[in-house]
Amino acid sequence: MGNIKGLHHAAIKLCGEEEYKKAVAFYRDVLGLEVLREWGEGENSACMLGTVHGRVELFANAESDLPQGSIRHLAFDVRDTDALCEAVKAAGYEVFDGPRDVMIPSRPPYPARIAFCRGPAGEEIEFFCEK
Repeated sequence: MGNIKGLHHAAIKLCGEEEYKKAVAFYRDVLGLEVLREWGEGENSACMLGTVHGRVELFANAESDLPQGSIRHLAFDVRDTDALCEAVKAAGYEVFDGPRDVMIPSRPPYPARIAFCRGPAGEEIEFFCEK
């Protein structure tokens, strides 16, 4: 076994305190992630939110709107894709794909129920439920 145990966190830069607060509310209140630690104030606010297997780190100090860049999306291992989609829609955010069942043509085949939504900063988020 190698030295790398898994993904520690994914960082999301937000443009200012208002967008940061909106993102914290989305990840905490809509998706149910726990705020593990917070630091800084105002435009320098940051926090770490926890999942069972990893973390999401939010920063308020992006210098300008950021394009999607080289990270395609943030994927969460979830128990109920449909329930999360309903929570996202109820909070006024877009679910742009799914929920739907897929069979990833791997060896062995990999069945899952997936959906994609957009977060407060336009980030793409996947809900991935292994079947």
